[in-house]
Amino acid sequence: MIFEFSPELIEAELSALEKCKEQFEKLDRLCEQNGEKVLKAFIDNRISEMHLKGTTGYGYDDGGRDKLDAVFAQVLGAEDALVRHNFVNGTHAIVTALFGVLRAGDKILFTTSKPYDTVCDAVFGENIGSLKDYGITAEVVELTEQGMPDLEKTAERAKGCKAAFIQRSRGYSLRPSYEIETIGKIISAVKKNNPDCIVIVDNCYGELVEDKEPTAVGADLIIGSLIKNLGGGIAETGGYIAGRADLIEKCAYRLTTPGAGKEVGCTLNQLRGMYMGLFRAPEAVCGALKTSVFATALFDELGYEAFPKYDEKRTDIIAAIKLNDAKELCAFCEGIQSGSPIDSGVTPEPWDMPGYDSKVIMAAGAFTMGASIEISADAPLREPYAVWVQGGLTFASGKIAIMKAAERVLKDRENG
Repeated sequence: MIFEFSPELIEAELSALEKCKEQFEKLDRLCEQNGEKVLKAFIDNRISEMHLKGTTGYGYDDGGRDKLDAVFAQVLGAEDALVRHNFVNGTHAIVTALFGVLRAGDKILFTTSKPYDTVCDAVFGENIGSLKDYGITAEVVELTEQGMPDLEKTAERAKGCKAAFIQRSRGYSLRPSYEIETIGKIISAVKKNNPDCIVIVDNCYGELVEDKEPTAVGADLIIGSLIKNLGGGIAETGGYIAGRADLIEKCAYRLTTPGAGKEVGCTLNQLRGMYMGLFRAPEAVCGALKTSVFATALFDELGYEAFPKYDEKRTDIIAAIKLNDAKELCAFCEGIQSGSPIDSGVTPEPWDMPGYDSKVIMAAGAFTMGASIEISADAPLREPYAVWVQGGLTFASGKIAIMKAAERVLKDRENG
């Protein structure tokens, strides 16, 4: 073995890999199925070399941009899509959609408790151009004690709402991420008393983790970032909104300008990376999922609680590992950083990250800054002292980063 680890850790690794076999076989089958789906979308839309070239200026008649929207829409089971490199992150895409479909006096219902911190600012903030500042009200349905959606309360409180919001992934919480079947139940609860309610799903971290997307169970809009799953580790930036064509048009008017919408916006030199990233995405997601399964199996061997467990179904690429204290959080992140291909010699430090109410430590030695499809870990320095780990473009490299994280945590534990 090229990287040297202690006999104790090697023994734990071998035992963890044995535990992972069944899950790995399922993930390989899923990867092949999603790979075929992506390939078919490229073939059906007759993508050619000319579509990989970008435009400048206003971006009129950008055939590559329009075809990219069509390919994403087919892969995601949507009528239309808005895929742009100038979405600066997933939150930007989400907020563009919210402002695109909501108007003053409308109400939005958050069905899976409050969204993560950065979206909260955009919804509840004051004097910063939030939904609240524009006269759009928001209500929140809290989760059950088991961390699951409260379907009865959702059905009742959906009455009179213009939109309902579902966050698929867990954010900085230990509740489960939601599989497509559960998302379908939430949508049914919303539509029961309000069939015209626009259901919006934050799909970040969940694309291609199952064999279908939330659009298949009635979501009107789904949204995500291209430096997560669907960028495949190749897209340099960007995001997407996909769903009903009439709603996509409204979102495009918000992103650019009313009346112009999707017809403008140059793509510069970004198209090739976005096409290639999508094509690579099934393999990248598979690598990230295997890394996640291994991480939870290994730390289970070492006596730590992990969510989800190694033998549970994955519904996003994130795993949360509950450590003992802030020192172990930092040790874990230092290990991930030391096992990353870029900036392995850097030591991550906790800092006051914009949009968060406590210091956050982040490890991300990535080719694209902040790309969560690449191996990374982050944690707010607060109880329950859990670290969220995601990504791994290849399982071989992701496994080494997890081993190095475990090595640092064990050393910290030994030193008291």
